[in-house]
Amino acid sequence: MEKAIIGKKVGMSQIFDEAGKVIPVTVIQAGPCTVVQKKTEEVDGYNAVQLGFEEVPERKLTKPEIGHLKKAGDARLKVLKEFKLDKAEELNVGDVITCETFAVGDRVDVTGTSKGKGFAGVVKRYGAGRTPMTHGGGPVHRHAGSMGPATDPSRIFKGKIGAGHMGSEQVTVMNLDIVQVDAELGLIAVCGAIPGPKGGVVAVRSSVKKVQEKKGEAGVSNNPQKASARVNPQKASARNK
Repeated sequence: MEKAIIGKKVGMSQIFDEAGKVIPVTVIQAGPCTVVQKKTEEVDGYNAVQLGFEEVPERKLTKPEIGHLKKAGDARLKVLKEFKLDKAEELNVGDVITCETFAVGDRVDVTGTSKGKGFAGVVKRYGAGRTPMTHGGGPVHRHAGSMGPATDPSRIFKGKIGAGHMGSEQVTVMNLDIVQVDAELGLIAVCGAIPGPKGGVVAVRSSVKKVQEKKGEAGVSNNPQKASARVNPQKASARNK
């Protein structure tokens, strides 16, 4: 069953497992989220639910937002996000989703907005090389340099790397393991790093990647042509000659 929730990045920490191995984790304040809107195949052409997160005073919302949220009750929620889930028809407007939806061992994708770095040069933004620092390089060591095109095509193709606004874009980190779930505090600890600063809003949902578990240890092949020289005497004799 697909699961989804909205939360806030608390920060990074570390957890020790039973064997004493340290696991780097990111702590997420997950939920509670309220189902604000339900979309169905008959009306909207697809099944999905819209979740709301983080209650705020009514004065901080616009009148259209308040009218939209009144359909879900008295909730006054700041963050709204839609999720297409396989069991969306089982959820109803007004239902509350908590971190207990997830369990230890679940694999999730976390989507957030990366940290903004401001206006950055081509060296920092794309890892471009600089010019030599000696022999009169001048004040252009970290400049972009020549772009290449000559009379034909007489322009720069779209997508050419260059200086500009770096960061502050949507990033998804996929296939992270949930290491710990604290229902009392409403926290989820996922193994690894997630995008965004502390306090940044993130969306957590079931991973789209399906990892196949190992079914058993690999044994020795019964095919004599694939067997090693130790198993196949023909190969061993040929090698010793």
